[in-house]
Amino acid sequence: MPRTVPSSRHYLKYSLPRLYSHHHQPLKAPFKPSNQYRSLIHQPRGQRQFHSSDNYKSHRQLPEPNPSSFKRYLRTSLLTFPFIALIGYLTMSSSLIPDNPDEVMVIRDLTPNVTVFSVPFSRFGRIPIGGRGTAVRLSSGSLAVFSPVALTEATKAKIASLGGQVKYLVATDIEHHIFLSDWKKAYPGAKLIGPEGLPEKRAKVKNDPKIGHEPFDVVIGKHTPRPYTVDGEFDRDFEVEYIASHPNKEIVFLYKPDKVLIEADLLFNLPATEQYSKVPEEQKPKPGLLAGWFLGMNSTEGEAKGMKRFLWWVVSRGDRDGFNEIVGKMYRDWDFEVIVPCHGEVIERGAKEVWGRVFEWHLEGKK
Repeated sequence: MPRTVPSSRHYLKYSLPRLYSHHHQPLKAPFKPSNQYRSLIHQPRGQRQFHSSDNYKSHRQLPEPNPSSFKRYLRTSLLTFPFIALIGYLTMSSSLIPDNPDEVMVIRDLTPNVTVFSVPFSRFGRIPIGGRGTAVRLSSGSLAVFSPVALTEATKAKIASLGGQVKYLVATDIEHHIFLSDWKKAYPGAKLIGPEGLPEKRAKVKNDPKIGHEPFDVVIGKHTPRPYTVDGEFDRDFEVEYIASHPNKEIVFLYKPDKVLIEADLLFNLPATEQYSKVPEEQKPKPGLLAGWFLGMNSTEGEAKGMKRFLWWVVSRGDRDGFNEIVGKMYRDWDFEVIVPCHGEVIERGAKEVWGRVFEWHLEGKK
């Protein structure tokens, strides 16, 4: 029997993710439990019995999602992706930069041609999601830098060790662009690449010295012909897909020579362990209730139920069919072994399996 996506009511009652806190307890449902559920929670844990009529037993027995259940989910979630994007838009870039970026940045080679620059970053100062830029050396020897982080002395030194020929600066969505101007000044010959809406967004910023109004050389949007192209040199090494229905206008890249997929906010892999590994323990954010909820919703561990629901109900709701098409195409047609997200851990083993598990409902096309 084909599996149907569980409704948000069942999610809220039974399947909230575990928090990343010392309690490791699931959030409680924000409404009075049914008599059936109350009878279960009063049984000793080892003696609970479930029957075929419980609907708790299997996702396959749950009803299909409907608009009213989505509204309930959205109201009770408290923290949604668009809200986070809005806060990012309103926040001055200076407040997003660590006081000592060189001391807390982790620079690591994933392959001889791919280097990641991992930094601490916390949304609202409470949710430690981390940040990451990626530098890739093309077959030609030129460099492409995705989601650039702060251009520090250590960053410059690493770029120089890779050859120093930065030819492409890429904003992977409309949020990961703050340091483009700094990098463009340092490497004036580099092409600026970004999604539709980003040039206009940057043009509206008048009082932030970090964000300039440099013209973009390549803008990818929903009306851009596919396959998406930059130039011959770039296109030889990269496959490109654009997800217009994503709230942040995601551009995803596959570096074909090393089978590395690079993305921004399409898939988180929290907690951000590496990105906070050089931060003193006493300076790390202490996640509270909402932070723990968000961390649990954006973990790829286990069945990734929280992330599945977040992607289905929130991220893809604008155009779910279009979203399904793109993530399915990448799963079927792209040969990747590593996923580099901007937030959370790099997925260096079983990346294709993780992708299939996280986007399972979208790959199946369930409605």
